[in-house]
Amino acid sequence: MNEQRFFQVFIDSYFIALGVLLGGALIGGLAAFLTGRPPLTEIYRISSSIRIWAIVAAIGGTFDAVYSFERGLFDGETKDIFKQFLLILSALGGAQTGALLITWLTGEHISS
Repeated sequence: MNEQRFFQVFIDSYFIALGVLLGGALIGGLAAFLTGRPPLTEIYRISSSIRIWAIVAAIGGTFDAVYSFERGLFDGETKDIFKQFLLILSALGGAQTGALLITWLTGEHISS
């Protein structure tokens, strides 16, 4: 993977995780509204529970990541380990940004 392609995948990873988290939580909130549950509370709860799935979706599943780590460890290609680590970090950042936006929008972090 050349450097320009890696940068594109890096940015994609961030925004895919962000989109999965925001989309899943907001659509789940719509379902909560339709079934008579409090939508903002459900949006916050869903965003907390799907964070790991947003990360997994953004990095393209777990087997690709495991294969890159294996190649880096056993074939001595440490550059692949570093690139995979950066992709996971980018996905973590996207999921964290989405969770932070949901927290701000719902106000669930404010205790009374």
